[in-house]
Amino acid sequence: MKRFIRLALVFWFLLVLPVSVLALEVAEGVITTQIVERRPVDAVHSYPATSDRLFCFTRIAGAVGESRVFHVWYWEEREMARVELPVKSADWRTWSSKTLLPEWAGSWRVEILDGEGKLLETFAFNLL
Repeated sequence: MKRFIRLALVFWFLLVLPVSVLALEVAEGVITTQIVERRPVDAVHSYPATSDRLFCFTRIAGAVGESRVFHVWYWEEREMARVELPVKSADWRTWSSKTLLPEWAGSWRVEILDGEGKLLETFAFNLL
């Protein structure tokens, strides 16, 4: 009988536990120059100021059902792009990209936010 009660409590908690409590997390992430076969090819911490495109790759864990994350690209303290990305499973790889102009040399970061706007991770790099 005790086993039945424990099992019933576990199922009850799973049914009433809000999905938002089951938090998303960034299991892996990097700024990269290219994505090949859904994987980053390198990791960038500084990059020459040319008119090239960089990618922010993230592997998101912990989703229950369909969720979303945002990649928010900042140059210095100015928001330059906000990209909404779906998360369709408990282990999901996704990325965004930004073409960076030479006149945008300086400190960059990409903040990874969950669907409610909670900061999950930050990836910083310098455009030289």
